[in-house]
Amino acid sequence: MSTLLAELANVLGEQGMLTTPDDCSRFEQGARYGNGKTLAVLRPDSHEQVLNILNLCGQHQQPIVLQGANTGLVAASTPDGSGRYLVLSLERLRKHIEIDVDNRSVVVDAGVTLQELNEALEPHGLFFPIDLGANPSIGGMIAANTGGARLIKYGDVRQNLLGLRAVIAGEPAQELDMLSGLRKNNTGPDLKQLFVGSSGAYGIITRAVLQVHRMPQQSATALVVPRDQAAVLQLLRVLERDCSEFLSAFEGISGAALAAVVKHIPSITNPFAPEPLPEYCVLIELSSAANKDVTGIDLEAVLMRCMEELFGDVIENAIVGRGKDLWRIRHAISEALRHEGKMIAFDISMPRSSLVTFRAQALALMAERFAWIKVMDFGHWADGGAHFNMIWPKDAEVAYDVAIVEAIRTLIYDLVVNGFQGSFSAEHGVGPYNLAYYQRYTSAPAQQLAGRLQTLLDPQRLLGLTWFGPAQSAR
Repeated sequence: MSTLLAELANVLGEQGMLTTPDDCSRFEQGARYGNGKTLAVLRPDSHEQVLNILNLCGQHQQPIVLQGANTGLVAASTPDGSGRYLVLSLERLRKHIEIDVDNRSVVVDAGVTLQELNEALEPHGLFFPIDLGANPSIGGMIAANTGGARLIKYGDVRQNLLGLRAVIAGEPAQELDMLSGLRKNNTGPDLKQLFVGSSGAYGIITRAVLQVHRMPQQSATALVVPRDQAAVLQLLRVLERDCSEFLSAFEGISGAALAAVVKHIPSITNPFAPEPLPEYCVLIELSSAANKDVTGIDLEAVLMRCMEELFGDVIENAIVGRGKDLWRIRHAISEALRHEGKMIAFDISMPRSSLVTFRAQALALMAERFAWIKVMDFGHWADGGAHFNMIWPKDAEVAYDVAIVEAIRTLIYDLVVNGFQGSFSAEHGVGPYNLAYYQRYTSAPAQQLAGRLQTLLDPQRLLGLTWFGPAQSAR
């Protein structure tokens, strides 16, 4: 090991490798899950250094864990407790942002963060529209295929990825250069998509070409109280019919989640005051990159007219306007829930036509079997996504029990996957935290194919902690 570390230090230089416990500690703890120990942290600042690292680690059969901004929630970017992994952090690989305004694209290093990218794009009237509560790196966003609150209008990362460059762990390691800005290219399989949603298990992304979008010139926002749960989907149908391509967000928020925000975030008060908090509400946004003076379309007037037509039948109350204030409520939910107790988080999806029935059945199951657990759900109803999050209260009569938490997870995931043909991981990916559920719900042929691809691209199993093949083949 000392020989390998010396060789790596020679490749990376003085700033490129961390070895002391104090320096390494922030790379060993995940945003929510994952807490391990690393041999050292490697911090390359170029594609060539990544290639050299992978060659050296291959020669010494040394496994590594890839890390971007370390904002993931499935423990895919942190080492385990064995202490035998190196962490390869791309936080220094963030020098290159090349904007092509005419092609509406950008070539960007994998370590560049979403905030940095959007700050560079803003003077050109452009942005990368994946709206998240965190500030991840671009490489991490590709590896997890992030979506966010505005997926219904702009799509996820997969739909906005034009090209990438990666290093794959062959013998020797190889560069796979697909840095194309083309939107149309049918010269063979779209190999870049192998790396999307792979949790870094198929290769190390070092640079990407992204499609970017014109910044909205106007937007309109409303916080709406539906008549009942069935009215949520009725409202969505009407908005898609009447507002069509202007609909950019449709976010459900339970009354319990809203109450937690009002209770724990001092700067946010009941938006419906003096009326009480509703049992459920929906945050709606319309947006357009077109100039209102040219099109003659005033989105706030459009949204107001739609709300008026639905009032009393589909909706009971609505606040139109105050966009920044209403989005602050949505973005504050996760922080507020942490004050209530220990979170049991679910990132699920299903056909959106099933959301009403699923929610009713899941709430009934929890009330019947785990009555002390608080369900405080919210999510992206327009794309079928839901954060069906729960809180084990600090003052619960039943002491927190890991076995009960796992029973709850299995209960809900069985309902989602087997009952509603949904997904146990809508956005966060399959890291070690979700691996048992991947093996439980993914078909045997799919696991076998994914495992064969992983073995082809990483024959020594050097990259990360996630194995997509059948369980018996795990390292």
